[in-house]
Amino acid sequence: MYQADRLAIDGGVSGATLMEAAGRGIADLILESRPVGRCLVLCGPGNNGGDGYVVARHLREAGWQVDLASLHDPAALGGDAAIMRDRWRGPITPFAAVSIDGVTLVVDALFGAGFSRYLEEDVSTLLARIKRAGIPVVAVDVPSGVNGDTGAVDTGAIPAAMTVTFFRAKPGHFLYPGRGYCGDIRIIDIGIDADYLEEIDPDTHLNDPELWQDDLPVIRPEMQKYSRGHAAIVGGGTSSTGAARLAARACLRAGAGAATVACPPSALVIYAAALEAVMVKSISDGEEFTDWLNRRRIGSLLIGPGNGVTERTRDFTALALESSADVVLDADAITVFAEEPDTLFSMIEEKMEGEVVLTPHEAEFERIFSLSGSKLQRARQAAEMSGAVVLLKGADTVIATPDGKAVINYNAPPYLATAGSGDVLAGLITGFLSGGMTAFSAAAAAAWLHGAAGNELGPGMISEDIETKIPMLLKKLLHV
Repeated sequence: MYQADRLAIDGGVSGATLMEAAGRGIADLILESRPVGRCLVLCGPGNNGGDGYVVARHLREAGWQVDLASLHDPAALGGDAAIMRDRWRGPITPFAAVSIDGVTLVVDALFGAGFSRYLEEDVSTLLARIKRAGIPVVAVDVPSGVNGDTGAVDTGAIPAAMTVTFFRAKPGHFLYPGRGYCGDIRIIDIGIDADYLEEIDPDTHLNDPELWQDDLPVIRPEMQKYSRGHAAIVGGGTSSTGAARLAARACLRAGAGAATVACPPSALVIYAAALEAVMVKSISDGEEFTDWLNRRRIGSLLIGPGNGVTERTRDFTALALESSADVVLDADAITVFAEEPDTLFSMIEEKMEGEVVLTPHEAEFERIFSLSGSKLQRARQAAEMSGAVVLLKGADTVIATPDGKAVINYNAPPYLATAGSGDVLAGLITGFLSGGMTAFSAAAAAAWLHGAAGNELGPGMISEDIETKIPMLLKKLLHV
């Protein structure tokens, strides 16, 4: 965002013009959404505070009663913020003298997206009073105390009803816990040309269909099932067959022409009785597994769901990575390497053909990666370390590539926190890989569709329901 501001200013748009547009845009949103009342505008020591002066002026001109309080000596402001201070004709209250009696709205213009410290006691105390009083807050750029890069939150921060940011959202708006403090996120145009994004070349995006929609598998008239790809899902034993069954059906829904569950001989009857469109193959040992993968020309392979943390899982994972198939490693196929993750990373690095996707949740991630930082930072580092595309699951799922590209998925509802949901996600990725998508696009598309299906289903959904929504969603995306 700093670079975008600089490019705009170099292109002839003054910083004061950008600040005026930001403050006026926030005031317009307030005027559109709230009845006229009494507003307390809290201004900080930097450009965020300058935005606050503009908001205060425009609200006052629109008939609001406006109180403006400055955290630091307003005379110490410099640059564009000082210009906006001078355009404000009302009184400026010292922070220690702020009253919230009769206030119906607070505009938080204390600290912006670059905040990376901690909230001082006087700020935390006032914010706590505002929270106890139940006064709605509109945050400028990010709620004060939220780090715009990481989503980290200071203990003194309070949730905003609305957060208004400029040009493009910041990672902290969509990474938890920051996302839970932002309320309704509104992004406004302040006069920065979108073409500047080409020069900035950001490597972090929100997960949106425009990133991968053109890569979705398209079924042509001359195709038959095996030309659409044959996917394999390694199934577990008799007591844990549900995970592979969920994944296999989702795999077919996502575009694989054929899907086969490769299971221990003891579980064959259970899988065969429960699956219809999905085929089942009894596999006794690793030698038979490798031979079968080669003979059936398996193009994508999922291993982990319901497999158990066993020597068989470890051996089959190694053999999968030696094959030419694209491989999705989930659940037990990740955990089985908890004691020696470098062995797993070496096998991924040595894989001659095909891509690899790791799909851990936070606990599985911690078992093989000893990393700190934000979820975005950790996913990127894990992808670089492992050589695989990493999909780090959660309400704010992050998908990252070894070369640093990343997307944040933002559409997942809480209803997806149900047993088997992750197995369906892994199956969707495997199906998209089978249809010819790259590992990154397959993972991003699967995460978005997974969230969209959860939103369509709503409360009371179970994992078996998710696959039923995939055809309708794909139909919309493919415009058929």
